Order: sequence, then structure tokens, then C-alpha cells
Amino acid sequence: MTSDILHLDATTLSRRIAAREIRCVDLMSATLARIAERNPVHNAIVSLRDADELMAEARTRDDQLARGEHLGWMHGFPIAVKDLIDVRGLPTSKGSLAVPRAPAAEDALVVARMRNAGAIFIGKTNTPEFGLGSHTFNQVFGITRNAFDAQRSAGGSSGGAAVALATRMLPLADGSDMGGSLRNPAAWNNVVGFRPSRGRVPTVPADDAFFQQLSTEGPMGRTVEDTTRLLCTLAGWDDRAPLSLAETLPAPSSPEIVPALRGKRVGWLGSIWPELPLEAGVADLCTRALDTMQGQGWQVEHCTLDIPRERSWRAWLHLRQMLVGGRLASVYNDPAKRDLLKPEAVWEAEQSQLLDAAKLYQASVDRTAVYHAFRRLFERYDFVAAPSAQVFAFPAELHWPRSIAGVSMDTYHRWMEIVTPFTLAGLPVVSVPVGFDAQGRAMGMQLAGPARSDMAVLAAAAAFEQVQPWVHRLPS
Repeated sequence: MTSDILHLDATTLSRRIAAREIRCVDLMSATLARIAERNPVHNAIVSLRDADELMAEARTRDDQLARGEHLGWMHGFPIAVKDLIDVRGLPTSKGSLAVPRAPAAEDALVVARMRNAGAIFIGKTNTPEFGLGSHTFNQVFGITRNAFDAQRSAGGSSGGAAVALATRMLPLADGSDMGGSLRNPAAWNNVVGFRPSRGRVPTVPADDAFFQQLSTEGPMGRTVEDTTRLLCTLAGWDDRAPLSLAETLPAPSSPEIVPALRGKRVGWLGSIWPELPLEAGVADLCTRALDTMQGQGWQVEHCTLDIPRERSWRAWLHLRQMLVGGRLASVYNDPAKRDLLKPEAVWEAEQSQLLDAAKLYQASVDRTAVYHAFRRLFERYDFVAAPSAQVFAFPAELHWPRSIAGVSMDTYHRWMEIVTPFTLAGLPVVSVPVGFDAQGRAMGMQLAGPARSDMAVLAAAAAFEQVQPWVHRLPS
């Protein structure tokens, strides 16, 4: 019974709970048992709440159904939120010893929207310190380990979320993405991660509602359909986020939420720039997936992003340094707290102090050029594709890979450069599973579409999922 419940996709689980075929208390009991079994190995869930309290909340959800009260499609779902986001009554550590552990007084907007849809919040998912880097480790909770090989990295910064999904500790998960933080961990743990168009999912609360245009919150799921339903739950205009998008997405409980797509044109970017290194085998898995889609009537062609690599990277470095350094300034400027930061956080803060107005203006100009380079591609293609990561999951004790294919990495995040142009352009981009190498390491592929084409990108991912059903492969 436990195994049957936890292996259901979220869409099926939702319908069976609504029909009272599955009790919320049984789902909660099974979830807590799975966490007790798997979390000591993988360390994905942190700040777990008291089991008796959670079972009482699950019984309340069952009582509501008995009275004909159905809160929404997430009714009774046990959910853990990335530990950068506030949940009322739970601490938000941000993976840092420099952050107070007081319980949050209010829910963040995405949490409030999931709570209104019926979710029960059981704890948090682990993240790197301040979400910096695509490998989930910190001094507060330790390392989160890959769902398929606990000796390897889970990716990040939504590593805890991806592992909890893959190991069936959660039916759905939220995350956030600046430099691939939804895409990289999804790829390495064989789940789906979607970075929405900037503004699709408002970030509330936020100290800065205008300059922060690189990071966004978004959904993760074990299937594209589940991921789409969670997106439709999280998305929508909020006047506290003045740059958020007002377009209406389908209701998350819509029967057919992902439309069918056929015969679309895909531009294969490969490593985006010829000199960008990839570990052997990464591109092969992606091209095999694309070959399969060509057999289904899709048109795939090689293409190039027509902008110099260093121009794109310089824009990324300077804009990120402004945003991260500004956010960390109060911590960095306190000597006692500064000593608690990991070296990568200190580097970001110190680099931000070297910026001036001219550099930031040029970075914005260069970012605009990246956007227009993609726009020109979308005059020829419906979607473009590239690997979700340049390397397979590396040993968990390694903080970051120093080289790829013999090419040295000059920063702690250069090894994830392949995701940064999509971030700069603000495009909707999904990571879909494309299989495993001979060592059993998972990989994903980025599929991106024009600005604000979120539902079309997810429909393309669903078409891939139909003929590339890697999502059904489970960790041992």
C-alpha cells in the first residue's frame, strides 16, 4: 500500500484523494516512513516537523473531504519547501550559519498559493549556502546526495527538492533558478525542472522588486504534467511584484492541461559555443533523444547562438555579482558573520565591490544582445535545445569540478555556463530526462522557447516524455 501510494504521479494521486480512494492520513504515514528510510542516506529533507502534528493535519484534510470540502488539487499533499523560502512557523536557514534560525512569521507567496491548494508543509528541502553553486552542501545540514548514487552530487541549488522527488519522499517540489538551479538537479536526478519566463511566478516578499531579473521560483515534478500543474498553481500577477506577468494560465485542476504537439522545429545548440567543454557522453544522450524525436516527425537542425561567448559570460558575471553581492552586503560587512561564509559567497561579495555604473550598464546591453540572438533563432525554430549540464554528477565531497574535458574552470560556477544564456534572455526553459550513461549517471536536456511561451515549452517536453519515458526509471 505504501509503495503504491508513493509511486503514483501527483495528478493521479490528486484525483484519487478527491475521490476518497486514498486517505490523506495514509499518504502522510507513507511519506514519513519513506523519509525515515531514505533521508538518512540522501539528506534531502531538513527541518522536518513533528510527526504527530503532521498526522493531525492529515486527519483534518480527511475530515474536510468527508464534509465535502475540497481545498484544491494539492489537497493533503505533503510538501517541503526549498530552504531559501519562508514557510510560516518554520526556520529559513538559507544553508548558512550566519542566518538566525527564528521561525518565519508569514508564508512566501508561492507557499501561500500551495497552502490554498490544500498542501501540508512538512519541512524544508536542503540547499547550498544562500543558493550559491550547483552542488547542495552547507555547514548547517551537510551534503545532499544524488538519488541514484549517494556517493555523487545531487546538483543544486534545488538539490534537496530534486532528490526528495526522485526518491518518492515528495510528490512535487518547488525550487528557484538563477544559474540552472532547477535544471541541473533535475537532470542529475531524472526528474523534470522548469524555469518559467521571468515574472511568471512572482517572488514575494522581495527586498528588490526591480533589479532582480535573473532568479525566479518555479516547479519540479516527476512528470511534465505534474510540473505544469504546479506551475499553474504558483503563477499569476501580484501587485507586490510590479514586473510579474498578468497572463492567465489554465486552472491547475484542468483535465487536459498539456496540449499535444507534433512536427515542431528544434534547433540543437549542442554546447552553444564550440569551445565550451562538455564531459564525454553528455551530448550523445541528448542527440539520441533528438534522433528519436526526428523519428516522430520533428525537424532537428544544428544551430548557433550568434553572440560571442565571453560577451555573454561577462554580462552574467557582472549582473550576478551585483545581485548576489548586494544581497550579501549586510552579512559580509559584519566581520563575525563574514567568517561564517563559504569562500564562494565571500568571492561574490568582494567581486561586487569592483563594479561601477559603466560595467553594469554594459552588462545590461550585453544581456539585451543575448536576448536578440535567441529571438533570431526563434524566427527559424519553434524551440532550441542544449544539455542541462556540462558534466555528469561528480563525487559529493568535491565542492565543484576544477576542469571539464581538460579545460580549467576559472570560477566556482563556470562549469554551469551552459545554462546562463537562457537565464540572461529570461526564456522559459525545461530540463527533460534523456537517459543514463554507462555508469548509471542521469542527464537532462534543456528545451527553451520564445519569451512567455511557457505552456508551449511544457507541451514540447511532454511530447519528448511520451517517446523518451526515462521518468519511469527509479532509484534502486
